[in-house]
Amino acid sequence: MTFPSDPRAGRPVVQRRRRSPLVPTLVVLGAIVLLLVVTAEIWTEVLWFDQVGYSQVYRTRLVSQVVLFVAGAAIMAAAVFASLSFAYRSRPVYAPVSPEQQSLDRYRESLEPLRRLVLIALPAGLGLFAGSAAAQQWETVLLWLNRTSFGATDPEFGMDIGFFVFTLPFLRFVLGFLTAVVVLAALAGAATHYLYGGFRLQGPGERTTKAARVHLALLGALLVLLQAGSYWLDRYSQVIDDSGLFTGAGFTGVNAVIPARTILAIIAVIVAVLFVATAFTGTWRIPTVGVGLMVVSAIAVGGIYPAVVQRFQVQPSEQSREAPYIERNIQATRAAFDIDDVEEIPYNAEEEGEPGALREDAETTASIRLLDPSLVSPAFRQLQQGRQYYAFPDTLDVDRYDIEGETRDAVVAVRELDLDGLADNARSWINDHTVYTHGFGFVGAYGNQRTPGGEPAFFQRGIPPVGELELEEPRVYFGESSPSFSIVGAPEGAPPRELDYPDDEAPNGQRNTTYTGDGGPDVGSPVNRLLYAIKLRDWNLLLSDAVNSESQILYDRHPRDRVEKVAPFLTLDGNVYPAVVDGRIKWIVDGYTTSDAYPYSSLEQLGDLTIDTLTATSQSVVALRAQEVNYIRNSVKATVDAYDGSVTLYAWDENDPVLQAWTNVFPDMVRPLSEIDGELMSHFRYPEDLFKVQREVLSSYHVEDPDAWYSEQDFWRTPNDPTSDQEEPQPPYYLTLQMPGQDDPSFSLTSTYIPRATGESVRNVLTGFVAVDAEAGSEDGERREGYGQIRLLTLPRSSVVNGPGQVQNDFNSNPAVSESLNVLRLGESQVLNGNLLTLPVGGGLLYVQPVYVQSAGETSYPLLRRVLVSFGDEIGFADTLDAALDQVFGGDSGAEAGDAGTPVTGGDTVPPAEGEEPPAEGEQPPADEPAPTTAPTVPGDAQSRLTDALQRANEALQDGQAALSEGDFAAYGEAQERLQAAIEDALAAEAELDAGAATDQ
Repeated sequence: MTFPSDPRAGRPVVQRRRRSPLVPTLVVLGAIVLLLVVTAEIWTEVLWFDQVGYSQVYRTRLVSQVVLFVAGAAIMAAAVFASLSFAYRSRPVYAPVSPEQQSLDRYRESLEPLRRLVLIALPAGLGLFAGSAAAQQWETVLLWLNRTSFGATDPEFGMDIGFFVFTLPFLRFVLGFLTAVVVLAALAGAATHYLYGGFRLQGPGERTTKAARVHLALLGALLVLLQAGSYWLDRYSQVIDDSGLFTGAGFTGVNAVIPARTILAIIAVIVAVLFVATAFTGTWRIPTVGVGLMVVSAIAVGGIYPAVVQRFQVQPSEQSREAPYIERNIQATRAAFDIDDVEEIPYNAEEEGEPGALREDAETTASIRLLDPSLVSPAFRQLQQGRQYYAFPDTLDVDRYDIEGETRDAVVAVRELDLDGLADNARSWINDHTVYTHGFGFVGAYGNQRTPGGEPAFFQRGIPPVGELELEEPRVYFGESSPSFSIVGAPEGAPPRELDYPDDEAPNGQRNTTYTGDGGPDVGSPVNRLLYAIKLRDWNLLLSDAVNSESQILYDRHPRDRVEKVAPFLTLDGNVYPAVVDGRIKWIVDGYTTSDAYPYSSLEQLGDLTIDTLTATSQSVVALRAQEVNYIRNSVKATVDAYDGSVTLYAWDENDPVLQAWTNVFPDMVRPLSEIDGELMSHFRYPEDLFKVQREVLSSYHVEDPDAWYSEQDFWRTPNDPTSDQEEPQPPYYLTLQMPGQDDPSFSLTSTYIPRATGESVRNVLTGFVAVDAEAGSEDGERREGYGQIRLLTLPRSSVVNGPGQVQNDFNSNPAVSESLNVLRLGESQVLNGNLLTLPVGGGLLYVQPVYVQSAGETSYPLLRRVLVSFGDEIGFADTLDAALDQVFGGDSGAEAGDAGTPVTGGDTVPPAEGEEPPAEGEQPPADEPAPTTAPTVPGDAQSRLTDALQRANEALQDGQAALSEGDFAAYGEAQERLQAAIEDALAAEAELDAGAATDQ
């Protein structure tokens, strides 16, 4: 390479290459993009919280996280920087001459050009990590700052339980954070001293300079002092330790572990003093010996001594030694899970049905819910879906409504929008986000009625909605299956763009609408459109002419998501259910305050306790799998308006200390109980997840005697669902019933127990029946006094009342039932067993199961055809519940509608709704109703008609299969019609035979 000459110097000049601007440009652009993304994320959250009216929540959370981040980052960065700086400034002028130091020369030379950068970058990097970790503890810090008293003390230390729930986690966080700071500062300082000769590992003479000795000795003293604090807090943590037979300190914990931690804390303080002395005496021998003593003490006193006590004092007499501490665990667990006031009722169940036995329970039997919410969703879809872009959930909800002056159990659902139902060619950005924006309507069916064809008997139905409820705003913009986001709203006078509902009388067969609510942030301004385009990674928000000056963006539309955002301190129930309140559809969400630090209370996995056959694949349950709790309260009832998405929180348990602490953090966020509207109150119910947690805890903790609890011989479990192939517990069921000790029937949540056993020792016999009064209140706005009262019926240990699994087996193996079900299965029809309900009536336990039949075909849906009942060893199987009960109770169950004062008995059919006329002969039924099946009447007695019908069914089945194999679909269809007619004849004849058999009895 040649260089141009410098005439002034007479020597070549090196021409430096100009740096490419590409790298700085990319860095600047990256910084701008990052800034835009962060700004978009923060500002859109500000807009969302401001629109929903909870900006205080976001502001408090953001400020607390920023403060903790800055404080944590500053403390870590300052400590590491100070340690590095001191170690470098106090380095010896001349490094010791030794092979060790000479080998470090090249590292010092390599580091010197980067020393200033390292001095800043290392503390800054560690500070960022520390700040992020500290910011995640914002809830712990805020709870401590706003802590309240529980008004109860733990049995070991006599301290308020609030110390363990609020203060101990905060002290643990502070101690752990400071320990990390000291460790990293000490490592940074020691590395710098070693690199620059402040201390060495080899060679004669002093191994450390005075400055290095003082520096490291003081850091060592501080570290050991923090360890002393950790030992001291370990004493309190013993009462929430879950590593033994039960949660809490047992005999070994109280008599060995807690004293050992006290001794270790004292030893650590002494060792810390020795480190301080080293800073002035110049010898490391004394603190080294002290550290060795602390390690030996930790092994001997902290490990070996408790193990010896456990092995030689506890294990040989564990039952008697642990009895006082088991009693602590029982009492604390029952209090923490709110099962300490369970009303236990010995129940010697009758096993033989007597005539008239149900007269005193007539109102209960008349209200038995035969409509299975987990099976009838296809019927709702076929009869009430209306269009393919509407949908109902797979499992519907159970509620109750005041209809014509009578409170009726109901199965309800919201007709929501389902974009997956649209044809592929209809899926476009405009359709997905600006045309198909909302669902429409609320559908309800009586829980104990059906139509003559076996369909649900709807009291609220149709598009637009008609029925018993006054629904002024049927549109559903916020629901469980709403689109990810929708753009709604338009200037006054602009043509409506959103599809409202199909209407044959309207132009183009549909009604359109424009959203007029206040449900989402404004995206009319270019700035907001840009920020949301960045947030959602969707540039159509900037380019589409469908976004106008009055547009709003609706997102975070699932009711659980909305409540979770505005109340992040709540654990939410997995079942969100709709209700019509004051003419609007409201989603009701139950919120829990929880803790894992209640002394001596059993620590449980929340997800494991709330799983059943209906929730096994639920995302809400999956999210709870890792959450451990030993304290829970249903402290908040929340509502989300289906039209405008407004979220309202009500304090349901105003005495809950955890809720009180959070209301100190967020004043005026939760409304008082007194502000709950009466009609809304009537739809509040006892939450399922809380009941499932309590029933699982109660399966062990109904035993209050420590010796009996230790033996576990009377532990129970929830039986597996006998109607499902999944090996999961049977879900609880909402039923209206009257428990022993109750003056009147009430809406309740129920479950059963069988003995806890495994393998071949499993016995499916009933040991208990539990129900909680789930009716929160009435329309007068007063909370019901009995709400939340748990009643547990305990059966004698000698009783052999069949459990749900055994009853289901008896149903399936009964010859008469099997023969009838085989008739129902003709023509590839499928028989579906509905929920197996258990009710304590007639002095015993009555099992009731609806039987559905679903024919083959894409548009088929389950029809309620029969009812199975069991009482003792007797089984009834008939078209109606009354008839089945009469078979079991000798033709006089005493459960007739007249006895209960109700117009229709459970399982009976109902006439067409008011104002509707049955189709005239030859006239087609409405589009959402199935065509009635007509069948020729076969002469002769019932038995001959049954035989003839079965023969015709068999012939039709064979003809249909032959036609199908030849590809003759017309003949196949004709054969299917004959098959259906024959099945109807067989069912009618069999019902007549059943009635005759009951009369003979």
